[in-house]
Parts: sequence; structure tokens; C-alpha cells
Amino acid sequence: MYSVEQVADRLGLHVRTVRGYIRSGRLRAVRIGKQYRIAARDLDALTGQASTPASVRGQAEVSSIVQVDGVDRAAADRLGTLVLTSANTGHDQANPLRVQTVYDEERHRTKIIILGDPAATAELLHLLDAVLNADNGLLDREVHDA
Repeated sequence: MYSVEQVADRLGLHVRTVRGYIRSGRLRAVRIGKQYRIAARDLDALTGQASTPASVRGQAEVSSIVQVDGVDRAAADRLGTLVLTSANTGHDQANPLRVQTVYDEERHRTKIIILGDPAATAELLHLLDAVLNADNGLLDREVHDA
């Protein structure tokens, strides 16, 4: 186990930078009292020296942000439910899609953030495209200002 100071010295970084890595989740650490301790394997993972398991090699991940303007809260909720349901069914459970939705009440805008396997993400984006361009009533795009 290394201290933050030892890691900073080994990497030639400032102590604050190492603490920032820990807070952001970029570097795993255990807090003991008021100090952090970093395992050698976690330091190796940060620097890319860790041995990569065969199951992880060659794996790709994509991130996508879909912004939909002119939707009310109810339509954004329906869209979010559809996307989350699709992301949680029929995909590789070992590498699930990660989806987050954010609705901006003031701008009548929803954002959908998708992280995951390229093929599964593409499938979900195709679904979104079909729903957003269909006249099926799922999204009532008329926004009524109160």
C-alpha cells in the first residue's frame, strides 16, 4: 500500500493531482482515518502496467448524448422509461449499457446519455431514432407553457 505522497513521487505529480484522481475515481484508494492508501495493483492500473485479462482486451466502448428539444416532462419520462427498459433487456449482462436521462424543465429539453458496447449502443440509437421520427403518440412534442 502506498501513501498519496509516495504515489505522487513515483509518478512525478503533485500531491493535489493524485488526490484529485482519487476523488474523481480515476485512481482507486482506501481511506484510513484521514489518509488515503493506494494498492500497488490500483497504481499499476492507473499507469497501464496492469496485466489486462483476455476478456477485456480489444473491448470498445462508446458514449453518446442525445438531446431532444420541445418535450414536456411527461414525454421525457416516457422516453426515458423506453430507453432504460430497452437498455436493460436483451443485451450482454456482463457488459450492460449505462444510461442516464436528464430533463431541463426551463428549456423543455431532455438529454439521454448512453455508455456501452458499440453494437448495443447503435441498436438503442436506432430505436430512439424510430421513436423520435414516428407519429405514434409516444412523444407529444407540443409544449404548453404554464
